Amino acid sequence: MKKIILTALLATAALGSTAYAESKNACGNVPKDKWMTEDALKAKAAGMGFEVRRVKVEDGCYEVYGLKAGKKVEVLFNPETGEQVGSEGNN
Repeated sequence: MKKIILTALLATAALGSTAYAESKNACGNVPKDKWMTEDALKAKAAGMGFEVRRVKVEDGCYEVYGLKAGKKVEVLFNPETGEQVGSEGNN
Protein backbone atom coordinates (compact mmCIF):
# COMPACT_ATOMS: atom_id res chain seq x y z
CA MET A 1 0.00 0.00 0.00
CA LYS A 2 2.84 2.39 0.88
CA LYS A 3 4.45 1.63 -2.46
CA ILE A 4 1.26 2.57 -4.36
CA ILE A 5 0.87 5.84 -2.46
CA LEU A 6 4.52 6.75 -2.97
CA THR A 7 4.29 5.98 -6.69
CA ALA A 8 1.16 8.11 -7.02
CA LEU A 9 2.78 11.03 -5.19
CA LEU A 10 5.92 10.87 -7.31
CA ALA A 11 3.91 10.68 -10.53
CA THR A 12 1.82 13.70 -9.52
CA ALA A 13 4.91 15.73 -8.67
CA ALA A 14 6.60 14.78 -11.93
CA LEU A 15 3.57 15.72 -14.02
CA GLY A 16 3.25 19.11 -12.34
CA SER A 17 6.89 20.03 -12.83
CA THR A 18 6.83 18.72 -16.41
CA ALA A 19 3.85 20.92 -17.28
CA TYR A 20 5.59 23.97 -15.83
CA ALA A 21 8.82 23.15 -17.67
CA GLU A 22 6.92 22.73 -20.95
CA SER A 23 5.27 26.12 -20.46
CA LYS A 24 8.72 27.68 -20.12
CA ASN A 25 9.63 26.23 -23.53
CA ALA A 26 6.51 27.86 -24.97
CA CYS A 27 8.41 31.14 -25.31
CA GLY A 28 10.78 29.72 -27.89
CA ASN A 29 13.91 31.56 -28.94
CA VAL A 30 12.62 35.04 -29.68
CA PRO A 31 15.49 37.42 -30.54
CA LYS A 32 15.94 40.12 -27.88
CA ASP A 33 15.33 42.91 -30.41
CA LYS A 34 11.76 41.60 -30.86
CA TRP A 35 10.94 41.53 -27.14
CA MET A 36 8.40 43.96 -25.76
CA THR A 37 9.81 46.24 -23.09
CA GLU A 38 9.50 45.29 -19.46
CA ASP A 39 7.29 48.36 -18.89
CA ALA A 40 4.97 47.28 -21.73
CA LEU A 41 4.74 43.80 -20.22
CA LYS A 42 3.96 45.24 -16.78
CA ALA A 43 1.16 47.33 -18.31
CA LYS A 44 -0.26 44.31 -20.16
CA ALA A 45 -0.11 42.14 -17.03
CA ALA A 46 -1.82 44.89 -15.01
CA GLY A 47 -4.57 44.97 -17.63
CA MET A 48 -5.02 41.23 -17.05
CA GLY A 49 -5.56 41.80 -13.33
CA PHE A 50 -2.03 41.18 -12.04
CA GLU A 51 -0.35 43.43 -9.50
CA VAL A 52 3.25 43.11 -10.67
CA ARG A 53 5.88 43.09 -7.93
CA ARG A 54 8.90 41.80 -9.87
CA VAL A 55 9.82 40.79 -13.42
CA LYS A 56 12.76 38.65 -14.44
CA VAL A 57 13.84 36.70 -17.49
CA GLU A 58 13.78 32.91 -17.15
CA ASP A 59 14.43 30.44 -19.99
CA GLY A 60 13.50 32.94 -22.69
CA CYS A 61 10.27 34.04 -20.97
CA TYR A 62 9.33 37.00 -18.86
CA GLU A 63 8.56 35.66 -15.40
CA VAL A 64 6.25 37.89 -13.37
CA TYR A 65 5.92 37.67 -9.60
CA GLY A 66 3.05 39.47 -7.98
CA LEU A 67 -0.54 39.25 -6.84
CA LYS A 68 -3.84 38.44 -8.49
CA ALA A 69 -7.04 38.69 -6.48
CA GLY A 70 -4.88 39.05 -3.36
CA LYS A 71 -2.98 35.77 -3.92
CA LYS A 72 0.70 35.38 -4.76
CA VAL A 73 1.34 34.33 -8.34
CA GLU A 74 4.25 33.40 -10.59
CA VAL A 75 3.32 33.72 -14.25
CA LEU A 76 5.26 33.23 -17.50
CA PHE A 77 4.72 35.51 -20.50
CA ASN A 78 5.88 35.28 -24.10
CA PRO A 79 8.39 38.15 -24.47
CA GLU A 80 7.27 39.07 -27.99
CA THR A 81 3.49 38.92 -27.65
CA GLY A 82 2.98 39.37 -23.92
CA GLU A 83 0.71 36.32 -23.97
CA GLN A 84 0.50 34.29 -20.76
CA VAL A 85 2.12 30.91 -21.45
CA GLY A 86 2.29 29.34 -18.03
CA SER A 87 1.91 29.73 -14.32
CA GLU A 88 2.81 28.15 -11.05
CA GLY A 89 0.45 28.02 -8.11
CA ASN A 90 -3.17 29.17 -8.14
CA ASN A 91 -3.18 31.62 -11.03
